[in-house]
Formats: sequence, structure tokens, C-alpha cells
Amino acid sequence: MKRMMLIVAATLLFLAPAASAQQLPKAVFAGGCFWCVESDFDKVPGVVSTVSGYTGGKTADPTYRQVTAGGTGHYEAVEITYDPAKVTYEALLTAFWHSVDPTDDGGQFCDRGQSYETAVFVANEEERRLAEASKAAAQKRLDRPIVTPILPAGPFFVAEDYHQDYYKNNPLRYRYYRFSCGRNSRVKEVWGEHAYEGIPGHG
Repeated sequence: MKRMMLIVAATLLFLAPAASAQQLPKAVFAGGCFWCVESDFDKVPGVVSTVSGYTGGKTADPTYRQVTAGGTGHYEAVEITYDPAKVTYEALLTAFWHSVDPTDDGGQFCDRGQSYETAVFVANEEERRLAEASKAAAQKRLDRPIVTPILPAGPFFVAEDYHQDYYKNNPLRYRYYRFSCGRNSRVKEVWGEHAYEGIPGHG
């Protein structure tokens, strides 16, 4: 009996981390190419995982081709699972604003069209309050209006497998794309010394 109790206790300890990981909060941001957003937020201490996907539209289970062609209403977005004991939602928002061009209402960098526009998706009123406050703080550093909307979160559709961890799986192609698209240079032009604030080792 005692041995059985020890086995049960050990099993519960083994399962506990997985269960708690599933309960960690998530933040959802659209910041243009989701490969780049994944790459940036994977560098933020306290971020547990990032997943590329589509959200904000009405088409169920959309494909990359459908989303980029337009008409679905979806954005390329990233779902960020984070440990609130190590990083706050406010810190993630700060990192988000300073890693995109939130003054561009036609897409991001070389990627144009609605699916590449920026957005913050909030799950509740507290997230909305924090997002609005963070947006206002970021606006004070810019001489052009931030056009990024703060939208209610909806269904998040995971993108095709080849999009996940693209920057890790295709490092040369990814670096060439990011450089040629002008992402880093434009972010630095917009934010100056505040570019990539909160994201160590960006780019």
C-alpha cells in the first residue's frame, strides 16, 4: 500500500508541470510576417512557446494561400504562451510595439495587405485596459499616430507546419528575407534608441 502511494505521488509530481504549462496565459499579436514575430518573442525571457497562425477573420480553418490572397479578414498572428512569474503582459506589449511599425496601416515593411497589418487581440477587459495604456505610452514616443487596433480575441487557427519555427528550420532563407524586407532598419528608423525594447538579441 505504501509503495502504491509513493508511485501515485511520483506520478502526480511528473504530471504537474505539464498541467500548469497548459494553464499559462497567452497573448496574441499580429505584427506582419509571423516568422519574424516568432523569432523576436522567442528571445523574451519568460516566453514559453510561440505558435504562428491566423485570427481576426471569419473563414474557418484558413490556409496561408487564402489569408494572403485577401478576403478572409484574418491576420497573420502569433499566439505567445508566457509565464507571468517571469514576464508580464505589459512587458510583452512593450516588446510588441517596439518591434513593429505601428504607424503603417497598409501592412508591415515589404509585406503589404490586410493580412500583414498589426493588431493586438485581447481576451478580456483587463487585457484591453493594459493594451490601451501601453499603446498610449508608446504613442508618446512617436510623431505619427499609432494605427494598430486593439481587437477582441477570437478563434486562433494554427498555421501550416512549415511556418512553425521557420527561422530555426530555415535560418539562411529567414535571415535573407528579414534583411531584404527591411524589417530591422524600419523598426530602428521608427523607434530609434527604443527599437526592440524588451527583446534581447533581436533580429
